[in-house]
Amino acid sequence: MNHCSALFLDRDGVINEDPGYVHRAEDVRFIPGIFELARAAHARAYRIVVVTNQAGIGRGYFSEAQFDALMQWMRARFDEAGAPLSAVYHCPSHPDHGIGEYRRESPDRKPAPGMLFRARDDLGITLDTSILIGDKLSDTEAGARAGVAHRLLYDPLHSAPDDPHASARIARLTDAIEYLLPPCIPTPAST
Repeated sequence: MNHCSALFLDRDGVINEDPGYVHRAEDVRFIPGIFELARAAHARAYRIVVVTNQAGIGRGYFSEAQFDALMQWMRARFDEAGAPLSAVYHCPSHPDHGIGEYRRESPDRKPAPGMLFRARDDLGITLDTSILIGDKLSDTEAGARAGVAHRLLYDPLHSAPDDPHASARIARLTDAIEYLLPPCIPTPAST
């Protein structure tokens, strides 16, 4: 397997606006620049990977099936934009507000790095050449704990507190394009 970089994207607040617990396609409002950024990453052979906490499932606001249906719809939008998603990882657990089996600590719930490590192992991703974009400190902390090279805090209103885990703060998603490396080129086999 060739090891390549990933563009890790938080979902709510980075891919789509976050009015709270989005789980229906009709409620999705994509953030300007998301598809332009994703196309640029895809053109440079980055894997585009969604890593998202989804405590709304754990709180009983919507089901895993509703989440999966929305993500299938989102995948189709990324495909249409010429920037297919390589994978989607989510964590429905919440240690305080989860219901039943969802009320627990999880190594996947950001700021824990579990989803990033799973993507690394499943997709052959090199974390120290990858980029993560999140809108919360828990996103950038997860990236730092996983060893992701560039951890960008998306903060269009410049209202987030100081973030010791972010390597940079961006006001527009397209600002992240400058962090993308040239295409990943497979290493030739030894003779």
